[in-house]
Parts: sequence; C-alpha cells; structure tokens
Amino acid sequence: MTIDTNRRIELLCNLRTWMELNDAGWLEAQDRAVRKNAWFTSEHITLAIDNIINTFLQKDLLTKWLANYALTATPKNVGIVMAGNIPLVGFHDFLCGFVSGHYLKLKLSSKDDVLLPYLLAKLGEWEPEVSEQVTIEERLNGCEAYIATGSNNTARYFEQYFGKYPNIIRKNRTSVAILDGSETDEELALFADDVYLYYGLGCRNVTQVCVPRDFQFERILKAFTKHNAYADLNKYKNNYDYHLAIYLLNRVPYMSNESILMVENDLPFSAVSVLHYKYYDDKAEMLEGLKNNESIQAIIGHGCIPFGDSQKPSLSDYADNVDTMAFLCGL
Repeated sequence: MTIDTNRRIELLCNLRTWMELNDAGWLEAQDRAVRKNAWFTSEHITLAIDNIINTFLQKDLLTKWLANYALTATPKNVGIVMAGNIPLVGFHDFLCGFVSGHYLKLKLSSKDDVLLPYLLAKLGEWEPEVSEQVTIEERLNGCEAYIATGSNNTARYFEQYFGKYPNIIRKNRTSVAILDGSETDEELALFADDVYLYYGLGCRNVTQVCVPRDFQFERILKAFTKHNAYADLNKYKNNYDYHLAIYLLNRVPYMSNESILMVENDLPFSAVSVLHYKYYDDKAEMLEGLKNNESIQAIIGHGCIPFGDSQKPSLSDYADNVDTMAFLCGL
C-alpha cells in the first residue's frame, strides 16, 4: 500500500472541506438516510456531520492525536462490525483503521448504510487505492482481527465468532449525569441536549441523572421543554405513550413535561423517552461508583464532561474506553 500517513491526513482534510460544501449529491444521500431510517432526522445527521468535521477531521487535531502512536504495524485484514443507532456512529472506527494503514472490511448496520459508503466513494475518487484498502462486505471472512459493536446479546455471538482472533467487542453502554443543584439555567438547557439528542439512542446520551435529595426537578423539566417537539415523532411518541401507560397501570410515581418521563430507578439504562433519576448523599462517593461502573460511557456534570458536550467526543474518546488506535497499532 503506497498511501502514507501524510497522504491519509490530506485526504481526510479534503473530505472535511468537501463535506462542508454540502453539494447536491451529499445532500441527497442525507435525504436517503432519513427516508431509510425513521429514527434519523436531517437535524441529527447535520449534527453528526458537524461533530465529525469539527472534532475528527481537523489537521492539527489529527496530527496531535496520531503523535501518540507508532504507525508501523504491518497491514492486516481487519473486520469492523458497525452499529447503526445514530448517524455515522461507526465513522471513528473507520477513521482509526484508515489512518493506521490496515485493510478494512466493513459490515454496516442496515440502519445506517447510506452515508459512510458515499464518503468512501468520494475518497476513492480522489485516491483509488482507498477503494482497495476499505471495502464494504456482507460477511467478514478472512480477517486477522475484529472490532465489533453491538448489544450484550450480540456480544456473545461476536465472542463465539471472533474470540480466537485479536478483537475489541463492545457491549451496551450508556451515560449518566451528576447534578448538584448549582447549575445555571443555561447549563440545564445544554443538559437537555445530552438527554434528548438522537432521541437518546446513543451510548453517550444521558439516561440517568443523580441528584441531591433536595433537588428541584421543576428546573429540569422546564429546561427540557426546548425539545418538546420530539414528541411529534411517531416512534418517539409511541415509546412515551407505552411507558406512561405502564407507569399508570403499576402506579409508579413519575414526572413529565409531555416529552419525557422521569422516574426514580437505580438502573443507569432507561428506555427511549424515559430518564431515570436517583438520589445521592455524598457526591464524591457517587462519582467514584460511576467511574468504576463498566456500563458507563460518559459522566456529565461539574468536574466531568461539560453540559452539552456528551455528543462531542474527541479523537481520543474511545468507545468502551478501549483505545482503538493502540489496538490497531499493536497488531
């Protein structure tokens, strides 16, 4: 393979510039992605694209990030099974595999199989060898290493199929926030984005909030009204109505602002349209427990990830906190 690291960085920066232009073909691909997956919206696709442009495809950020790794591994055939819960969620895995110089076989989720192929085709126009390095496959046969993202259930199958090879196998993860009551209205408005964006389907979405016992929930519910329009999406509203009915039938206490249901629950995972909350007496103790919980991807709050930034991971914010680049460079 004759594409060196500098050329790969150049191609990625060219991709950033081209994505910013929003030419007709790219916009049409985005429309097709929305038509194919009812959970995708044009606003959420734009958000995902902007995050990729601003946090992944900047030359200075790429150069600084890659300086931490020895990109000298002999190219291997690496199979990557991608998720499809939010738009372009597998882009970071592609990026790591591409810049590390391995041959990639990508198995895309049927929920998100429009946008990335379009981007790969564009890279292939500029550099034909990209089309040899990165291919999209239905079956990942003949690979020497694997990266697979899925649920706790699919992880068992991944272990069965890929366990004898070097691998990264990801399971269900979610994110949690810790509030202390001193948050400003502006911070709570940003916190609403951490909860609602992508309809709460991402592993970096907050699905549980930890609060002191005297917390005023009215302030959260008021801040959350900025996303009340989400209730207009049939799939989201169906989730809301279903869980509301369950809580009413079982006489479970809840709070609502017509677009989200808040219920007390120790579990960090919650359903779409539901936000769990739990009380704490000692914030430091609660924070330490969350840091040691393997199910938690990100923690939002004062002293942690800033409000509103949960869906803006940097190049070094790896899924499941497993360094994908170190894995690839070590093959």
